[in-house]
Amino acid sequence: MTLAATNRRSTNKKRRPDGGRKVVRNVARATRFIPASDRFTVPTRWVKFVFAIFLLPVCAILSETFFTVFAHAAVTQRLWAGEEFWFFSLGAVLWLIAFLGLARPIVLYVFGHELTHALWVLLMGGRVSRFRVSRDGGHVVTNRNNFWIALAPYFFPLYSILAIAIYGVLSLFLNMQPYGRLLYAIIGATWAFHFTFTCWMIPKNQTDLSDQGTFFSLVVIYLMNLLLLSVMLILASPQITFAAFGADLLTNLSNFSQWIVDLFQGYARNR
Repeated sequence: MTLAATNRRSTNKKRRPDGGRKVVRNVARATRFIPASDRFTVPTRWVKFVFAIFLLPVCAILSETFFTVFAHAAVTQRLWAGEEFWFFSLGAVLWLIAFLGLARPIVLYVFGHELTHALWVLLMGGRVSRFRVSRDGGHVVTNRNNFWIALAPYFFPLYSILAIAIYGVLSLFLNMQPYGRLLYAIIGATWAFHFTFTCWMIPKNQTDLSDQGTFFSLVVIYLMNLLLLSVMLILASPQITFAAFGADLLTNLSNFSQWIVDLFQGYARNR
């Protein structure tokens, strides 16, 4: 790198001299970010904390909408009777059994973790100059770092996205319809892989989170995963549309806004 600062994300706990470059460490066990010396970058952890507080109502409204729509689809629209639901659930259950009962594929997780960082670096217009993965950890050396890059592995299910992308590409050349059930099972297994490893890693003092502000990071991770689940629910259920989900979301937002107004009016009357 010719830049004065370089980001290095690594699973290794030991620091290595890196010629004055910026080192960002990422790992299955712990991830560490060391901010670059950029005169336009200032510590914003307190701003993120306040912003996360304002995101809490968004999380609550989206949660209410998701679980209401899911319950309605499961009870009145018999979502649970569809083959999409059963094959997705089958894949998720099989992975959960493997996760709890077999040796955990740490290398596979570390590879996906670091590759997700690398992909989001590229999405943010950055450059990756080194990519390393081993059972003991891995790292990505890059010239860019922000909270999207830092938190991406915790809300972006890379292997599920890859499965969908491969299925889509093959559909351009082959009749993939007979393999639709297999796709749902693979998505269920890979999403469960993402979910279980995310839940397993978060309590392990991940500096990916602490460097961005733990509270802010957890709120963003929850919100982004819930958004993903909402999209998956809409795609998996023919009876649920984006328009209908959006209408329910706006209704819940209106109800929340009215509750806030009533709360302030009640407070003003009691003064």
